[in-house]
Amino acid sequence: MAFLGIEQSLTGRCWVGPDAALERLAEGLAQQTGLPLAVARVLAERGVDAEASAGFLTPKLRDLLPDPLSLRDMKTAAERLVQATVAKERIAIFADYDVDGGSSAALLLDWLRGQGRDATLYIPDRIDEGYGPNEPAMAQLAASHDLIICVDCGTLSHDALAAAKGADVLVLDHHLGGETLPPALAVVNPNRADEDGALGHLCAAGVVFLTLVQAGRVLRGMQRAEPDLMAMLDLVALATVADVAPLVGVNRAFVRQGLTIMARRQRPGLVALSDIARLDGPPNAFHLGFLLGPRINAGGRVGRADLGALCLSARTPEEAVKLAAQLDELNRDRRAIEAAVRNEALAQVEARGEAPLSWAAGEGWHPGVVGIVAARIKEATDRPSVVIGIEHGIGKGSARSVPGVDLGRAIQRLAREGLLLKGGGHEMAAGLTVREDQIAPAMERLAELLARDLENRSSTGEMRVSGLLEPTGATPAMFRQLEDAGPYGQAAPAPRFVFANQLIDSASTMGESHLRLNFRSSGSARMEAVAWGAMNGPLGPALIGAKGRRFHLAGKLELSTWGGRERLRLRLDDAALAA
Repeated sequence: MAFLGIEQSLTGRCWVGPDAALERLAEGLAQQTGLPLAVARVLAERGVDAEASAGFLTPKLRDLLPDPLSLRDMKTAAERLVQATVAKERIAIFADYDVDGGSSAALLLDWLRGQGRDATLYIPDRIDEGYGPNEPAMAQLAASHDLIICVDCGTLSHDALAAAKGADVLVLDHHLGGETLPPALAVVNPNRADEDGALGHLCAAGVVFLTLVQAGRVLRGMQRAEPDLMAMLDLVALATVADVAPLVGVNRAFVRQGLTIMARRQRPGLVALSDIARLDGPPNAFHLGFLLGPRINAGGRVGRADLGALCLSARTPEEAVKLAAQLDELNRDRRAIEAAVRNEALAQVEARGEAPLSWAAGEGWHPGVVGIVAARIKEATDRPSVVIGIEHGIGKGSARSVPGVDLGRAIQRLAREGLLLKGGGHEMAAGLTVREDQIAPAMERLAELLARDLENRSSTGEMRVSGLLEPTGATPAMFRQLEDAGPYGQAAPAPRFVFANQLIDSASTMGESHLRLNFRSSGSARMEAVAWGAMNGPLGPALIGAKGRRFHLAGKLELSTWGGRERLRLRLDDAALAA
């Protein structure tokens, strides 16, 4: 049954609320714990009972951190890292060019500096070298280093790692593994074929952190001092959110405690990036994913691949400010390039009509933006999406998935079947290389592989809501309790509340495409709502003349601070005319 009877909202969606059983659980949980019903609903959705609620709301890393030795090859990797550090061997770090790779590299650089050691940082150029280790780079690094650590890459790089003759190679990764492992001394990866997947939700920075935890144990056994790992959780939090890792289990603790560390403003690179992004309050998961992450990624997308990692590992504020300014400028360039490619790609997708897979390919599309364009198309179509840039007869593409559809595994299968030159990734994101004449058959086969998963997904015309809320109940204190049930993100969506039968006091545009509303219920103070980009769809035009009328409003709560005063507002997702 549709929530409040809303079978077709202003955006054409049916609202679906919690079922009766879940609502009863939430009400019982609220009575047992004294928590607001809104918070109890979130806990009930997560399967948290009254006994476990206190631990869930205040997750502690010591309680949730898995034993690093539960991962295969961990003992070998940690001992080899410590051996190289103590013996002052020459160490190189080969990292991916995204936020996860840059954060992973910065973690290792920080840790090594804490031991009085430096390392060579190598991040491949996206256009000239592509993703992951390549034979020339690995051979070059092996000629002048004793140990090479590949982070956020390397699990499928058999030939490249074989070229690292004379040096030991450690792989600290999280991408899906193949049937065989590459020729490395150790491959620590929770998504190896022979792992049980219990830690498969970790990003690469999480794997690196566990490796450093085990390395600390080795150092303690040698009665040597170890660096402060807790101070490095800001990098783990950043990577976990930016890489869209599920915010469950230990990842929740990583992000919660990492945000606390970040708020202390002790890492020059993150301080500089926060300031240039005009982050005006304590950081949250949204800031990591949508303000900091894109800027760090910009170097790898359209500029120097190592700028993000260098900024995150900067030692002085002066160095960090300079690097952050470069990344911010590159991010502006990236947005312009992205807009042009997005328009062309969307036109192709629309021309193909309804299909299980949204895909587009174009000559000369910048490989640095195909991933983010794939993400935009996925958001617009609610389907797995692939965007491919073609140059000299070869297509290089990125793919983004929707919950419940394992894209990385399907793309690996395409590679095994010979339709791709190479391909890999994880459930929600993947990359591929394909001959131009094989793009259409490869995409047809990919759609076929994904069809079953897509059939099991709920209707795209549904929007889930967590329940009703009144403006009088939406207080900063209640919001902070809701935040304790977070952080929110992949696999842990933020609660969406419905404010029913609200009178619209005013409606106006902000900029060219955004909408601002003021609304209230009988006897309550006014509350503000903001709908970003609403004027580009059906929501904004339907509400812009709504003054004096009553609507049901659905969205997520936000807390802002202005002039020292806190106020809640609604980030409006949808609305429906009240009867």
